[in-house]
Parts: sequence; structure tokens; C-alpha cells
Amino acid sequence: MMKPEMKGIHVVATGHYAPGNVVTNDDLSKIVETNDEWIRQRTGIERRHFTEGEKNSDIAYKAAKMALEKSGIDVNDLAALVVATFSPDYFVPSVACILQRELELPTDMPCFDLNAACSGFLYAIQVARGLLLQSRKRYALVIGSEVISKVLDMDDRGTCILFGDGAGAAVIELDETKKYFSYLGAEGNEEYIYCPNADEEKRKVHMDGAKVFKFAVSTVPKCINGVLEESGLSKDDIDYFVCHQANKRIIESVAQRLDIPMEKFYINLQEYGNTSAASIPIALSEMEEKGLIKKGMKLICVGFGAGLTWGGALIEW
Repeated sequence: MMKPEMKGIHVVATGHYAPGNVVTNDDLSKIVETNDEWIRQRTGIERRHFTEGEKNSDIAYKAAKMALEKSGIDVNDLAALVVATFSPDYFVPSVACILQRELELPTDMPCFDLNAACSGFLYAIQVARGLLLQSRKRYALVIGSEVISKVLDMDDRGTCILFGDGAGAAVIELDETKKYFSYLGAEGNEEYIYCPNADEEKRKVHMDGAKVFKFAVSTVPKCINGVLEESGLSKDDIDYFVCHQANKRIIESVAQRLDIPMEKFYINLQEYGNTSAASIPIALSEMEEKGLIKKGMKLICVGFGAGLTWGGALIEW
């Protein structure tokens, strides 16, 4: 038997949800100086989803409910609930605690939020795995959920065109037959991208797009290479690369730098924009729904974002 610290994870089921209110590039052009062609050429984004009256906990609930129903597990077998988000409904209580009540989960398990911005889901997977290693229970529920529309400056075309709302969820368990390697890091920086903890009027996302782009195109290859080195695999062994969905040009640059075919990179940002911690789990759920991921496939997921934070993970399906 493998040592406990070597145990991988098995993604039992996934789920995702995006609000029904679709905001196109043309819609944005009516409120800020921009146009569809300008946005598509620079980002690849065509649409995004904004909530209308839904809270973070509402959309997280729908993604989680989908994952739990698909998994078929007994919720009493859950060891933990970890929600990755930087846009919770309240400072306290956490989104996770609200979901404990709404999903009628057991009370003898930790439920908490984790903020690592756009790398949050990968941080949360690693934390949930650690909790499972210390638990007699079998499963953990991990969610990435964001309502970024409430902290957007709709007069700033450099940021308001990029982001959207959404949630993705995964039920995971330990599995000694599956490969799993994680590569996480951080470097303190409140200049490139930040959202002040101030009164509601001033609580808006600010970003230096050029600096974030430069950070991303150097960090993503570092994460991929770090995971490959840890796992002893080559890039040819990987079936899909699932990057944080921030900008198509970032992903294209990474593919070119690493000489990896674009066909191996899943992209759905044209539909959702940048959903921060939700982007990777939404992508995984969509890929599973479309039948793109088969048993035994190897994926490398990579996130990067405010903090600055970054993370990569090899997940064997």
C-alpha cells in the first residue's frame, strides 16, 4: 500500500452553474467605451454571466447540488467543505457555513472559505486532500464560486470587460491508484491586481493589465514544468491542460512557449470571461459533461491571480 502522503485524489463528480443573465460585449459597449471586436481581439471573451439578485451562496449551492447529486454519495460521509472565493456574501459567516445549512450537511465537519483569488480552487483541493488524510470520512466537497460583478468598476473598460460570475464544484476522495501532484506558491503584491476592503463604493477590482499579463505568461509555464518535474511525467503524457480562464492570449503564449498544441488546452472563457476561483472547476465540469475527459486521463490544472498566487496540480481522472 502507498504511504498516506502519496495518495492521490479521485474526482468523483463535478457540477457548475452560471447565472442566466448573459452580458455580451455589445451590451458592455452601451455603458463603457469599448466594442465587440476590441474585446475579442485582446481577450477572446465574447460573453459573461452576471447575477441578478443571486448571492454567492446561491450560485455555489447550485453547483454543489449538481456535483452531490451526480456523485450519489451520502452527505454524512463528507469530511469537509472548502469554498474558494474572494467575493463572499459576508465577511462572516462564510459561504461554506451558509452552504452547510442549505445543503443540510452534517455538523461534525469543518466548513470554511479560502481566498487565494484565481488560484483558489487548486489551493482548496490541496487543503481538502490534507483534511481527508486526517479523517475517517471518505469525501470532501470543494467549490470555487465568485460574484465579481458586484465589485466591478463599470467605468473602467480595462477590468469590467474581463470578469463574470459563476460557480464550479467537485466531490473528491483519496485514491492510492491515482496520481496527484501539487505545486503552489505566492509572492506578496498589492499593486498588480487588488480589491480594497473599504466601503461598498470603493470596493472595486483594480488591475494593471500589462503587468498581470507578464506575470501570467511566465508563471503558468513555471507551474506546468514544476508539476511535470514533481511527477516525473513529460508534457506528452498529459491529455489536457486546464488553465485559469483569464485571457486567450495568455493561454496561446503559454502553448507557444512550451511547444504544446493548442488542442490540448481547454478554453471556455469566450462564454464566461474570468470567473476567478470558479474558472477551473467550471471548465472541469464542462469537460466531463461533454465527455472530453475519460477514466485514466491525466490533466494539469494551473491557476494564477491576485496575491500574487499561483498553483498547478496533476489530476488523474
